[in-house]
Amino acid sequence: MTYLFHLILLVFFTFPLFSQKLPTEIPKSHQKMIQILKRIADQTAENNPYLGSIRVKQLQRELSELPLDAPVRRKWELTFQLAQAELNLGLESKAIQHFTQSLSIIQQTGQPSVIVGTQFYLAVAHMRQAETENCCLRHKADSCILPLQEHTIHTRKEPARQAIRYLTKVLEMGQNNNPFYFKALWLLNIAYMTIGEYPELVPFDWQIPTQTFVSEETIPRFRNIAPELGLDIFDLSGGAVADDFNNDGYVDLLTSTWDPSGQIRFFSNNRDGTFSDQTEIVGLTGILGGLNLVQADYDNDGDLDVLVLRGAWLGANGQHPNSLLQNNLQAKTITFTDVTFSAGLGDVHYPTQTASWADYDNDGDLDLYIGNECNQLLPDAPNQLFRNNGNGEFNDVASIAGVQDYGPTKAVIWGDYNHDSWPDIYVSNLGDANRLYHNNGNGTFEDRAGELGVMGYEETFPAWFWDVNNDGILDLYVASYIADIGILAADAKNLGVPAEALPQLYQGTDRGWFEDVTDQFHLLHPTAPMGSNFGDFDNDGFLDFYLGTGNPDLWNIMPGMMYRNQGGNKFSEVSYSGGFAHLQKGHAVCFADFDNDGDQDVFEQMGGAFPADRYNNVLYQNDGFGNNWLTVQLIGTVSNRSAIGARIHLKVVENGQPRSIFKHVNSGGTFGANPLRQTIGVGQAKVVENLEIWWPTTGQTQTFSQVPVCQFIRIIEGKSQWEQIPM
Repeated sequence: MTYLFHLILLVFFTFPLFSQKLPTEIPKSHQKMIQILKRIADQTAENNPYLGSIRVKQLQRELSELPLDAPVRRKWELTFQLAQAELNLGLESKAIQHFTQSLSIIQQTGQPSVIVGTQFYLAVAHMRQAETENCCLRHKADSCILPLQEHTIHTRKEPARQAIRYLTKVLEMGQNNNPFYFKALWLLNIAYMTIGEYPELVPFDWQIPTQTFVSEETIPRFRNIAPELGLDIFDLSGGAVADDFNNDGYVDLLTSTWDPSGQIRFFSNNRDGTFSDQTEIVGLTGILGGLNLVQADYDNDGDLDVLVLRGAWLGANGQHPNSLLQNNLQAKTITFTDVTFSAGLGDVHYPTQTASWADYDNDGDLDLYIGNECNQLLPDAPNQLFRNNGNGEFNDVASIAGVQDYGPTKAVIWGDYNHDSWPDIYVSNLGDANRLYHNNGNGTFEDRAGELGVMGYEETFPAWFWDVNNDGILDLYVASYIADIGILAADAKNLGVPAEALPQLYQGTDRGWFEDVTDQFHLLHPTAPMGSNFGDFDNDGFLDFYLGTGNPDLWNIMPGMMYRNQGGNKFSEVSYSGGFAHLQKGHAVCFADFDNDGDQDVFEQMGGAFPADRYNNVLYQNDGFGNNWLTVQLIGTVSNRSAIGARIHLKVVENGQPRSIFKHVNSGGTFGANPLRQTIGVGQAKVVENLEIWWPTTGQTQTFSQVPVCQFIRIIEGKSQWEQIPM
């Protein structure tokens, strides 16, 4: 009797464990993806053009087979190329040895243009060695963040001094017929900074003015707390999503790396200011690679799923499958299952790094647009529009819809620019015309970029819709991608820069077209971002933005840039005063309130494309600006559950003056994903007089009055009352 009683108790109390959606065996679709990704990872060491060693081995073989009487130019060429390949792999000592040999070889010919280029790359190799031996191996939380703090000055100074030696030789050749002059000028000043001798010991004619590294406005410095929290993963470029994956009210973090052998990582928010790496627990072991990530509740089951994007930059070698990771949340316990193939997203594999979710047909579930990289080596890689069938499966309808853009697409973003209730999509292409596909409301689209004046330049990268001036109409930001450190140096010297090196800010109008307001908003300096996003870090109700730099070349050492919105009239650069001017490559950017104190911190996934360019991720902590806020979580019932595409309108009175604040629900920019719940600054307003929510599928507006600020609330579509979320 006692045994039977205990058996009944055991079954009763353990039944909830067995009833959770924790798979007893790995689903076949998940297994299939893991096998494919492992095969790709196994090929990486040899064949990947960025990460593999095949180029080094090939050049070593060619050098060993070179006849003794081979032309000097050929000896230089192979030795130089071997040095460059070794440097990319992080073999700095070998690279320096071979660059030195190649310089000795070419000096026999007396060809100044080749000599100066070799000297430049030898300097770059020494700078990379300086970064490795100081910033990486002796890493501190604020290493490589300009202006350098005293304790981050390099302790091993010799590599930087060697870089200065060769950069000086490049500069002594003068500007004429010297394509490396301005690049060397920039790096020379950075090298002197790293050893604490800028600007005093920089020769006057080569000195970059000190005001270049002083912000236009002073703000409190954000401190990098990633090392304290175990979030400072040392990795290559990749993606990041900051959101609440287990519905406990706290923002978790998912990160990836474009290294095909690199594990996706899931960090659970412990709700006490710390995080736990739960990658294995949530079932992600073996899910590898991914240059970008974007989240949404595609199946409307109440938890957030994730799309992983792979293969970018690799051309024909980048035909890797993407991953759709379905969240199987039960009782705040997460497991992810890769359902790519069963969902219909794995029939063809194109290289990509960008995608965006929206309900383009307003049927209540989220559809997906993926921008692929079509080029000469892979001419048949059109963009894809996957219509959600509502049963967990998707169909590619891009051809029917007229959105099969064949540009090398680097960013795609949805937004209802003309407020007709049908989301439109902007496509940013690198080396081709950009598109603004107007949604006709009948399943088809037409490109109106030229007509609306937002085609932009032909070398663009990140792009996003946002309301920059709080007039309720979407504006459009499009980043250029041609600027390098040479252009930065020329700009610092007031020598002028090409117009196409500047970003473009297009302000939407109530007539449905756009006006270029780049100059008006004081965006007058060149940048070259990959990772980027926007948020309201000072909670004044106006959106700010941050640009991480990501050009693959090792010599492109440029700081990340933060811009503060000045009342919807212009932006001021606050990177240096705020502690955001990080010199390492910056990719996915997330504005998110990780500690639930009402202000947005900034996470940045760091690292470049080559193994030499690995770096530690950062989390810039926001200590607040004394402004008030309201965090709003929307849950759709007829509209999509994520509420993507919904509009939030807050009417407040601040300092006796009425004003409006608008937010459009999405994950922010196109390289890094903010939480879908919206943290909205209201300045000094004490209460939200009216809070209006417009829902995309029904077109209905819910209105709430006298909502207290500085709290977290949940609004469910169709319910007459908002509810407070206790934190």
